[in-house]
Amino acid sequence: MRHMLTAIIEREDDGYVALCPQLDIASQGTTVDEARANLQEALELFFESAPEDEVRSRLGGEVYVTQLEIAVG
Repeated sequence: MRHMLTAIIEREDDGYVALCPQLDIASQGTTVDEARANLQEALELFFESAPEDEVRSRLGGEVYVTQLEIAVG
């Protein structure tokens, strides 16, 4: 089985933090590619070890990623 998941990666200090909002799992790395690869590994480990009911409950919600333009000042 394959899942399409969202990865949000942002710079934090000297590295990058990668988050999968559907499962609330995060990882980090010194580059964008490393953070992405580390998140993928963390997600694969989650699917290998988590009980099936936990996987279902975390994947149950919808996630929308969008941009907002906010006027300031």
